Amino acid sequence: MDVTAFTILAFTLLGACFGSFLNVCVSRWPAGLSVVRPASRCPKCEREIPWHENVPVFGWLRLGGKCAGCALSISIEYPLVELSVALLWAGSAYMAGPGLDALRLATFATLMLGITLTDAKHYVIPDGFTVFGLIFLLVTSVIAFLNGASGPWFVPPIEAVYGACAGAGFIAIIGWLGEVALKKEAMGFGDATLMAVVGAAIGPTRAIITVFVAAALGATAFLCVVYPIAWMRARQQGREFEAPLVPFGVFLAPAAVGMLLAGDALLQWGGTYLGVPLQ
Repeated sequence: MDVTAFTILAFTLLGACFGSFLNVCVSRWPAGLSVVRPASRCPKCEREIPWHENVPVFGWLRLGGKCAGCALSISIEYPLVELSVALLWAGSAYMAGPGLDALRLATFATLMLGITLTDAKHYVIPDGFTVFGLIFLLVTSVIAFLNGASGPWFVPPIEAVYGACAGAGFIAIIGWLGEVALKKEAMGFGDATLMAVVGAAIGPTRAIITVFVAAALGATAFLCVVYPIAWMRARQQGREFEAPLVPFGVFLAPAAVGMLLAGDALLQWGGTYLGVPLQ
């Protein structure tokens, strides 16, 4: 087995394990609970789940999606998240090859998935994701710089710091303008910390463009999916329609991953279209 194949296999297995841990973070952090203690247990019968039932994906399949103690149904979300993170890590190793770039790419994508899930389910972006992500990206940027790194996945330390400030500052300004216009909070603090992480990963220019891409995704999803479904439900239930709240982090996070992967191509296209070089 060559080095690349071994790296992809190792990253796949690591990704599955981190996916299992991500499930714990998504379920516990919004409630302010520790992700270390207590051990995972059934919420109904409180039976502690042994390690062999916690094996990513296969544990759920072996149990048939039900608790071994009380037969409570276990959401399919758990194995899907584990499988998704395994694929994210495998894809990162395949695209970036063995090395720090693959680790940065895989970790960033995993954090963005966790943020998307928690913001969608609980309307909150836990500091555990953003603080760890910001520290990890800044530290690894310095390490990569000292080792003479270059390439599409590398952001120099100074640019990473500028990116973190630009991302957080830009979304904070938008939130303030929205609050002035709407007379209510338009953007949470979690969105600002999320954009600090994004800026540290992809730099200031791409971070700012990420906000516009996310806004376009959010507007499309709201008008084409969320609004019609909410309107139909209100009509079926015979109640007054109220426009649903849509967390912005759900669109910021995937837009950031897209900018990390395809940002160069988008900037090149935009620069050609506008006649202005973009970096």
